Amino acid sequence: MPEFSQIKSQLNRARVAVVAAGIVSPLGVGLDETLRSLREGRDCVTPVTTFPIENCRCKSAGQVPDDWLADCHERARHPERLHRVARMMILALGQALTQAPGFVPELTVVGTTSGGMTFGEEYYRGLKGGPRSARRAASLIANYTPQKPVMDAQEAFGISAPCQIIANACASGTNAIGHAFDCVRSGRYQCVLTGGYDALSELVFVGFDSLQAATPERCRPFDRDRTGLVLGEGAAVLFLENLDAARNRGAKILAEIIGYGISTDNHHLTQPNPSGSGPRQAMEGALQSARIKPGEIDYINAHGTATPFNDAAEGKAIAEMFDGVPVSSTKGMMGHSLGAAGAIEAVISLLALQHQVLPPNINFRRGDEGLDLNIVANNSRTGKLRTVLSNSFGFGGTNASVIIRANEA
Repeated sequence: MPEFSQIKSQLNRARVAVVAAGIVSPLGVGLDETLRSLREGRDCVTPVTTFPIENCRCKSAGQVPDDWLADCHERARHPERLHRVARMMILALGQALTQAPGFVPELTVVGTTSGGMTFGEEYYRGLKGGPRSARRAASLIANYTPQKPVMDAQEAFGISAPCQIIANACASGTNAIGHAFDCVRSGRYQCVLTGGYDALSELVFVGFDSLQAATPERCRPFDRDRTGLVLGEGAAVLFLENLDAARNRGAKILAEIIGYGISTDNHHLTQPNPSGSGPRQAMEGALQSARIKPGEIDYINAHGTATPFNDAAEGKAIAEMFDGVPVSSTKGMMGHSLGAAGAIEAVISLLALQHQVLPPNINFRRGDEGLDLNIVANNSRTGKLRTVLSNSFGFGGTNASVIIRANEA
């Protein structure tokens, strides 16, 4: 039997509001531009220009143009030292603060996989270039660590909240949001800043290409003829706050996070269990956390990387658990941004709820034989949405799901 304190904790869980959100991705900068891209089903995957790719099978990725990031320079004390993802985080955080200027975070929880990897690449090349080059490269080390882009963004706006970094493969962003959600729901914190970031790097790009997980063709999530993922980049943040406290201070409530589930299937280093047990356990955990039934989910923003094994396992779990719920992966439009993906897709799920739109799964022709999924194929459509599930799954069998519900007074 659970102890009385545990029962009391379960009965008195705080409700968790989303009071602001910011986003930078290949779909655009800000909520409005992102929404337009979703409605139009824009294909924002383009030929890679950041580093040489002539020896790679895959030639494309979802990229954030550098000129989109120029506006953040005036905010930074040393803009010349900023990593690209620090600029993305500054833009995303600035958007959220504009929506909720009274939000003062007590804690920051952010997910990433690569951190400042490109600075690490430059450092390595500097070491190979001789002593003088190495001395110049040494200055990159202080800006290489995964917390530095978050600290740069907080410093730009005078925020001094302690920062926790979660690096849990491609589930990192969703794990960060889930952990932040638990922090607020438990009553330990009133306000938590959360999200995720990652930038394209040559090492990661070539790594996925070497694994033949990246496709030389179009990215086709859940399509029978899918041949792999394309990488992407971006950053997104959400402001989570105790719902009662947010209402008392007159904050605008965008939505509520109501559930979070995690699992690890331990099947293979890079492949999920074909049974779909890992994704299923994460989604079941999120439903139990939210105290709702599968039939109450109105849309699933799937992980949907377009790799053969991932989509088959996730699709199997969804088909077994849900009856005809609309499903889409937005990675065909913008690529897979790894540690940022869960945060970006949580903001996309938020937009879906706010504007009653089902984001499209582009490049879709036909699904797996014997797998009955209601794919939002190629074009966005309107829907009646109250509750949305967002999935993120990663190497090593790490799985995470969050459930977001529309604001109801």
